Amino acid sequence: MDSAGYEYFSFNNSRAINISEGTDERTFPAHRHAYGEIILVGKGNNNIYRIDDKLYSLTEGDIILVWPMEMHEIVDADRSNAVVIQYSNTLADSLFDFKRIVTLYHDLHILCVKTHAGLLKKLTSIIDKMLDEWHSDKGNREMRCAMVLMEFMLALDEHNEVLEADINNDGGKTISDTTLTNIISVTDYIKNNLTADDLSLTAMAERAGINKDYFSRVFKEVIGINYSKWLNAVRVEKAVSLFPEESLSLTEIAMLSGFKSIPSFNRVFTEYKKVPPSRYRRQMFRSPGKYRT
Repeated sequence: MDSAGYEYFSFNNSRAINISEGTDERTFPAHRHAYGEIILVGKGNNNIYRIDDKLYSLTEGDIILVWPMEMHEIVDADRSNAVVIQYSNTLADSLFDFKRIVTLYHDLHILCVKTHAGLLKKLTSIIDKMLDEWHSDKGNREMRCAMVLMEFMLALDEHNEVLEADINNDGGKTISDTTLTNIISVTDYIKNNLTADDLSLTAMAERAGINKDYFSRVFKEVIGINYSKWLNAVRVEKAVSLFPEESLSLTEIAMLSGFKSIPSFNRVFTEYKKVPPSRYRRQMFRSPGKYRT
């Protein structure tokens, strides 16, 4: 998770699900993280967001879908009445159908009240249900919220035909179930073996059982970014997940995340997070001098 939680919302990075309502901050620079996000747009004259390279001007009741690892930015938005739900990449990886939705729906970012009133009414009702669970005093509220999140994703998936024009993932529609399963299997392998000797595109294509050129094209269609950028993003997020471990130095964290050298770690991390890893770690936990370098 990013150093400020999520764009000045207060979040707990040890949870699989986080929910927050309202903030006075209107902007936040472009960034990406391993958490996926669902944003219910609140009242306000301006609600301008950017996902990847596309700007969206939204109205109250619209829903924004930011998938894990996607670059996004708040350009100018009245978020005093917005609702933000974050779910961890680990949770998204726990079910194949969830992973399938994340991969095949990665071009679907905006659900508008004007074009999908019926679906938005249903999804908003599910969000309200999740808010009720979140604000309850039950000790198992996170599990209950996870169950409601599955309802949200299931409702989205059940409206596939209605959303077909919005998804725009023509390449994904032509990929066989076997190839999709193999691509997801490769991503699972990488996330669990970041220190493996050979995670090259060629080696992963062989693991998927397809040739290198086809693997490269299909991987981008399914995941949304090319293989090398995705691998670097996964390594950076792995490093972030290890930052709370006080006993680990930055060098050890870099190695455990699959980076071969500290210069490489510093360069890639700074490219993705806009600040060096040492500074990010201090900001993340607000404890200067606490960690080994």
